[in-house]
Formats: sequence, structure tokens, C-alpha cells
Amino acid sequence: MESEDKPAPPARAKMRWSDRPKLAPDAASRQGQVTKLALETFGGRDEAIAYLNTACGKLGGRPLDLAVESAEGLNRVERALADLKPAC
Repeated sequence: MESEDKPAPPARAKMRWSDRPKLAPDAASRQGQVTKLALETFGGRDEAIAYLNTACGKLGGRPLDLAVESAEGLNRVERALADLKPAC
């Protein structure tokens, strides 16, 4: 069988998991920082994710959204997490 007779491989569908635009590099960095800090603070994945995705009246929004939006938002969330972290 010659190479001309071989069937073409199936085309791969290019899928994106979301229609939302990708995060800018600085926003993605802040997302990683706040996620890591939440995991360290709560010691568990489920608790950290719940905290980051639940609206907080004290902060004025979801901690994850605030941290991704700006460096100031990240600082506010970091301070809030520091208040939750045990001193010892």
C-alpha cells in the first residue's frame, strides 16, 4: 500500500473548556497565589475552594474574583486569610 492510498488521520477537534477569554499572565499569577495561600490556610482543598468561591461581605465579593482583578484585591484577600490563619 502506497502512502497515497492511506486514509488521512481523523481531524482533531479543537475544543476549549470555556468560552471565556484566557486570563492575562499577571491575573493568572494572582489566581495561583491566592489559591496556594487558601490551601495552606485551610489545609484542605474543599474548604479552600469553598472560601474562594463564596461571596464575602467583608471583602465585597468573591475572594477569587477580587484577587484575580488586581494586586490590591489580592492584598485584601491575603490579609483576610491571614486573619483566619492560626498564630501557631
